[in-house]
Amino acid sequence: MTNSADPIPARIAGYDGGPLTHRPELLDERLFWLGHLSSCAHDEEAEELLFGPDLDAAGDFHRTLHERADWPVFTVPLTVGHRVHVVYRTFEDDPGIDFLVHHPDWERAELLAVDDGHFMGPALSWPELTAAADNGLPGGSTTDPSARLLLLLPALGDDDLPDDAVERLRSALQALVGVEDPEAVAAALLDGQGAPGTATWTTTGDGARINHGSYSYRNPANGFALPPARLAQVSAALAP
Repeated sequence: MTNSADPIPARIAGYDGGPLTHRPELLDERLFWLGHLSSCAHDEEAEELLFGPDLDAAGDFHRTLHERADWPVFTVPLTVGHRVHVVYRTFEDDPGIDFLVHHPDWERAELLAVDDGHFMGPALSWPELTAAADNGLPGGSTTDPSARLLLLLPALGDDDLPDDAVERLRSALQALVGVEDPEAVAAALLDGQGAPGTATWTTTGDGARINHGSYSYRNPANGFALPPARLAQVSAALAP
């Protein structure tokens, strides 16, 4: 599933932190996935479905991960040289996960979502998420569509999911996480989605895909949103 031979950049343009390290072997650890998906479980019932008897074990696994000096980074290639970077920020007092999109021609990567106690997002619609998962492009941390889907899921926020979304996520959970009831877990995680919750997506006249999320960099109504030209660039990078 993993592709440890592919290099990960020593730095991401415009992004401070690290040192960044390539840790694709973590994508083979079910305890990693339990913690990674935890922000999508928005209530106690969803948490119980996701973790089952492994709540403490998953917590211990991620505490150990966050105690490391290095910052694990996972990369999902997009079309025309774009990439999504998923960075585990292991600051002792401010751990979290940052989701960025970048292209070698850009001066800096754009931060699209933050998964921590001060969450930001959503970053991705469902069509953008599945396009990134399914493109099969080499040069990232894994080419496995299920792993890519789960890796990017905390950045999802879309209130218009297709009928097969639960089945798609169920299959990924069954393959990689081994939860007791993958269909129920899939339904619960898609009900909550990323920490900022769901959002409605529309397309502007210049082709930018935007949403109405109060914490989203892709909502031009927010004072901290990406400027219009960058919104269009990001949309083109993530286009299905």
